[in-house]
Parts: sequence; structure tokens; C-alpha cells
Amino acid sequence: MRETTTRRGQRAESLAATYLEGLGYRIVARNFHARGGEIDIIAFDGEVLCFVEVRSRQGVKFGTPLETIDRRKIRRVATAARSYLEKLERPWPRMRFDAVGIVMSVPPNIELVRDAFEAG
Repeated sequence: MRETTTRRGQRAESLAATYLEGLGYRIVARNFHARGGEIDIIAFDGEVLCFVEVRSRQGVKFGTPLETIDRRKIRRVATAARSYLEKLERPWPRMRFDAVGIVMSVPPNIELVRDAFEAG
């Protein structure tokens, strides 16, 4: 039986969360939804609040997972990040946008890019 896209995405997000925790990140939220956007993982890397986009692919024949992050996706993540920040007390912590790309091979190939994009 083939794995659904939704299930594969959930598995990739779980792999990413475990990977980030292994690097010392402290996960504070997963799958944060806001009008106009969603953030896969929200975590602290030390004192820095990180909004993490997770992308996965079965292979790299048509490009790497991280190459699928386009302007539209960045806008949606930024919109959700603003919504999340509005729920926090000021002053807001330092923040950045990270990305995790996972090629779902055996074993999975995981790549983290810190400060992967700016939400300008």
C-alpha cells in the first residue's frame, strides 16, 4: 500500500522534529495554523525563536526538497509567524526562519538550513 502525501508529510515533520531536538532545539509547537498560513515546527535554538518549514521528497530526480520553497510558501510562513508573534508578550525574542529538507530514502537524508529565508 502506498503512503499518502499527508502521511508522508507527517512522517517527515516527525523526523525533522526529532532531528532538531537532537541538535538542541526545544520544540514549542507543531503544525501551527493561522489564517493565510501554517508553520510546521516552532522551536527555540538557544534564545532564538525559529519558524521551521519542513519539505520532503521521495528522491532528487526533480530537485531537492528545499528547492520547493517558493515566494508563495515564504509569504504563508511569514503570515503565520506574525500571527504567532501576536500571541506572545513583547519584547519578542530574536527570530529566524529555518528549513529542513528530507529525502525519504532509507535511511532518510536530512538537511537543515538555518536562516534559510527572510520574510520581507
